[in-house]
Amino acid sequence: MFRKFRILILLLVLATVGLGAWRANSRLTAWEHTIHVAVYPIAGDNSPATASYIAALNNESFADIGEWMQQQTAKQGLAILQPVALRVARPLTEMPPPRPAQPSALDVMLWSLKLRWWASQNDHIDGPKPHVRLFVLFHDPALNPSVPHSTGLSKGQIGVIHAYASRQQRRQNAVVIAHEMLHTFGATDKYDLVTLQPIYPQGYAEPGREPRLPQEKAEIMGGRIPMDERTAEIPFNLAETLIGPETAQEIGMTRGVLRSTGKNAQN
Repeated sequence: MFRKFRILILLLVLATVGLGAWRANSRLTAWEHTIHVAVYPIAGDNSPATASYIAALNNESFADIGEWMQQQTAKQGLAILQPVALRVARPLTEMPPPRPAQPSALDVMLWSLKLRWWASQNDHIDGPKPHVRLFVLFHDPALNPSVPHSTGLSKGQIGVIHAYASRQQRRQNAVVIAHEMLHTFGATDKYDLVTLQPIYPQGYAEPGREPRLPQEKAEIMGGRIPMDERTAEIPFNLAETLIGPETAQEIGMTRGVLRSTGKNAQN
């Protein structure tokens, strides 16, 4: 009996959270007002270089993401003056709850709830209340040749992003952050999770290009620039990416909107 009661309580909590997330996503993808995005830097390791890097971050450090979003909305015919405004909070010292390895559906739901609770306790930032919260864990590339997968949740508008504490990789960090930010708007991945190759046609920036390959840009949710049938290159910066038609529909930039399946994705 007690077990059934616990399950009922969990279902009620999930239903309440789900309704709130649906309302938040609807407001987010109306593209009528500026979307306020908060970036919370976190040192992902104990490197002094990482600590120095995140201490120097400010709003201008992520200005290229806002400028790119303005270019993309203009291409879709939206007249909003500043679609996205990114602000940087003070660095956090507490780590977000880790995503479980090889999780079941229940594990993912519980982790998502824990993450949202943790985020609500660590979202202090000056200015307007953010619509989207991006917790960016920076890693010293001298100590970490690779970083864990990043995650963007459309339910809760939260991103947990892993990036490099390196000025040389700042532009590539911006690509990863923009990709995960769009997940929080409802965009889905458009690449093969095994091969990492962009899926044709939705994962191609110019699917009608002749010849089709090589492509010149990456569709932001496709993640890479297809060069041939087997290889694709990581874009160097946001100027080498764009929001494709399907992604634009998923996040409400075009009418006849395709609503997201709610699938969370990793980069």
